[in-house]
Amino acid sequence: MTRLQDDGADRADRADLVVRARRAWVDGAFRPAAVVVRDGRVVDVLPVDATIAATVDRTVPDDQVLLPGLVDTHVHVNEPGRTEWEGFASATRAAALGGVTTIIDMPLNSIPATTTVDALAVKRASAEGRVAVDVGFWGGAVPASLGSLDQLHDAGVFGFKCFTAPSGVDEFPHLDAERLRAAIEEVARIDALLIVHAEDPDHLVPHAALGGHYADFLATRPVDAERSAIARVIDGARATGARVHVLHLSDAGALPMIRAAKDDGVRITVETCPHYLAFEAGTIPDGATAYKCCPPIRDDANRDALWAGLADGTIDMVVSDHSPSTADLKVDDWGLAWGGIAGLQVGFRAVWTEAVRRGVPLEELLPLFTTGPAALAGFADRGVITPGALAHFAVFDPSATAVIDVAGLAHRNPVSAFDGLEARGRVTETWLRGQVVASAEDGVTAVAGRLVPRPATRSGSVGSPAAATHS
Repeated sequence: MTRLQDDGADRADRADLVVRARRAWVDGAFRPAAVVVRDGRVVDVLPVDATIAATVDRTVPDDQVLLPGLVDTHVHVNEPGRTEWEGFASATRAAALGGVTTIIDMPLNSIPATTTVDALAVKRASAEGRVAVDVGFWGGAVPASLGSLDQLHDAGVFGFKCFTAPSGVDEFPHLDAERLRAAIEEVARIDALLIVHAEDPDHLVPHAALGGHYADFLATRPVDAERSAIARVIDGARATGARVHVLHLSDAGALPMIRAAKDDGVRITVETCPHYLAFEAGTIPDGATAYKCCPPIRDDANRDALWAGLADGTIDMVVSDHSPSTADLKVDDWGLAWGGIAGLQVGFRAVWTEAVRRGVPLEELLPLFTTGPAALAGFADRGVITPGALAHFAVFDPSATAVIDVAGLAHRNPVSAFDGLEARGRVTETWLRGQVVASAEDGVTAVAGRLVPRPATRSGSVGSPAAATHS
């Protein structure tokens, strides 16, 4: 990094920073560029060799690429109340080291759950001044909060999460079919967004202990559970005009109905997660409950179909569903173990690894980790490198390889399904508002994140293909 001396030029004309890269992801493609930053925002994108008066002039190594900071709209931070599972300091350090510059925290697994304005205030107070990246908050739609969602929406949450089956924690009860429809009608009235853990309990197989064989657990959460619940969400959105979002899709068999709903103008989006794209049921070892999540990781043919859903644009985004716990909750019985996978720091690398195997170029992946989730949250100024955008960047070496060692990850507990994965790619630096906040060599170097409310206007039409559990 070069820090230029004051040469007498008018300081008002001097940029704070210019970042030069032979491959910068601008307007959906890689090209040479000099990205000019002032007051924490991009003010210009110029030819890479442009003469620019700047306080700091930085050149990205030629074997690395300059990306916009990644956006992850599905993170369980769990603080307060279950901070021994995860917390704002540890989760946002992991995010920063993974190139993620904005996360949206889920409303459950913390105590209190974020289902009231008072609970949101408690959560914000627990995070204030302790976050290494920007953090926003989802609210919760539970039976007790229906009819008053507007209050929490006015307080700045990004929308409302609900479960259609038991969530796994008593303080966040699910919505039955009647209450789900009431929630959809309510978010339609207040022009909010409902994000849904879609599994129909009528299709789930009750169980206690299951033993160590993954196939026995997989059989308890069949594909019909997802398809039935998603169909119900689509019906409600079609009837009311509500904006809805399907969380952590694992069943690719639901994609045709989602595609048809989009084609009909239903305002629906859908995400999947790194673990569904990187892993498949046939290779999960007995007793390896670090892989347990709900809905579950399915077979290899299903994984192929999820990748096809990424390619044709039916799936709008890939987000981590980072849902960690203490190691003692990951017992070696699939029926008794906590369901959730910790992958915030390494999810992008895991998906890139599988993409390389499949011949999928980096350019095709990036919208799924940037503009896709940014549009869901309503951000026009994140996930892009363009004038007016926040100077949130990730520098990425796509050719690097390393075996992931969970003991070296920054999230609180050393448990992850990604442990031992030989991964492609390495995030070498992460920038927030034009400041380096993390690097592969030095770790997290600044706690510069902010708590961000929902933008006043959304950046895209949620549900439009163009816009861009425990879990």
